Amino acid sequence: MASTLLKSFSTTAQRNVGNQLSSAMRSFATIHVEHGRGVWKTYGDVNNYTPGKFQIKTFNKISPIGLARLSEDRYDIRTEEQDAHNAHAILLRSHKLKEEEVAHTVRAIARCGAGTNNIPVARMTELGIPVFNTPGANANAVKELVICGLFLGSRKVIDGINHMKSLGEQGLARERVEKDKAMFGGREINGKTLAVIGLGNIGAATAHDAAQLGMKVKGYDPGLSVTAALKLPSSVQLSDSITSAVADADYISINIPYIKGANGTHHIINDEIIKHFKQGAVLLNFARGELVDSDALKKHLDTKDGRYISDFPDDVVWNHENAVILPHLGASTEEAEDAAASMAADTIKMFLEEGSIRHSVNFPTTSLPERPKGTVRFTVVNKNVPGCLALITESFANAGMNIVQQINQSRGDIAYNMLDIDVSSNGDVHSFKDVQEQITQIDHVLSTRILFGTPGQGYAKKIDGEYFV
Repeated sequence: MASTLLKSFSTTAQRNVGNQLSSAMRSFATIHVEHGRGVWKTYGDVNNYTPGKFQIKTFNKISPIGLARLSEDRYDIRTEEQDAHNAHAILLRSHKLKEEEVAHTVRAIARCGAGTNNIPVARMTELGIPVFNTPGANANAVKELVICGLFLGSRKVIDGINHMKSLGEQGLARERVEKDKAMFGGREINGKTLAVIGLGNIGAATAHDAAQLGMKVKGYDPGLSVTAALKLPSSVQLSDSITSAVADADYISINIPYIKGANGTHHIINDEIIKHFKQGAVLLNFARGELVDSDALKKHLDTKDGRYISDFPDDVVWNHENAVILPHLGASTEEAEDAAASMAADTIKMFLEEGSIRHSVNFPTTSLPERPKGTVRFTVVNKNVPGCLALITESFANAGMNIVQQINQSRGDIAYNMLDIDVSSNGDVHSFKDVQEQITQIDHVLSTRILFGTPGQGYAKKIDGEYFV
């Protein structure tokens, strides 16, 4: 594609770029932003590209309410069945994303949900691509299913339903409806003790509603902040370990993320924890199946008459008489899907248009105040190594460009920079072509963006050491 030269911003020029530039921008000096020297055959036909819009690739069925947050005049939404070889961002739900599905042009990925196990997050971090999720968007939906699980674990409702269906097939339902009820006795949850493991959005909501139902609530969360603790009902008793939380609990609800590797949460509910379960304890798992050691759990179900209620498949206890395994229904409500898609769309929009980062699982939360009049926003993704920031700011100084405001944040091996560059002097031509290439080619820099003018332009990165724009 040809370079883009934004000049004097006459009425005709404004119409050509879709009226994307504000009246304040029209007073700028000439801004030269080169874009599009990449080889189109690497990632698709140029005819598949809609100039002047951010192209968003979607996988799965994304809520129309969420997608509506991305205006048609600035965003080109492509479904899973449509070509989107030049996508600037990806929105998905449960689709297991492969690296080859992430075009060179992709700046960000957002999942409409809390978990990101279906995204190769570590590899995306290496490529300098932030991955977003939607914490709390489905909290109410999951919480309601956990509460449902309390009743399924205390009353043999499903067993009774299946029994009545069988009697109905034999024409005996009316005759046996009273006689057979003794087969499905249960207990009330009022006055019973619930241990909530993990007091984030879902866990805290579960603790609150369980207390409203008359339950005694114990909680454990090593990462619980003072602010989050203050939001819990005053009746919640905080424990100092999982073991002390589950001891004497009639019901145990797991509400923590699944983390692989050393110090992770794989099989965090194991034989050492389960041996402290009381007789008849009910385990509720609407978080992740891998959190529970199924072999250890089976011993509990076999010997202590406990119950297991979960919406994750399990090869060991799926058909156990004391297990109720549901489809993965946690976030399967219209309200949760709308809320998650809306939050994901908002985070993508904020990142693409403003450069700000929030709700990312691999990048630091980063934002600057509104860009001052007469400036262009420049962002840099780099590896978190000493000296890199100094080389970035030195490049602007050598180009005679003044940094009006900036922020540098890091998270693990990645660092993210936002800089607003002064371009308000009259009569000058501010070309970012050379300085962007110079900064992108700095060792440890992964990508750069110029947030100005036509949506989608101004992006550069290194691919196998080669400069790609």
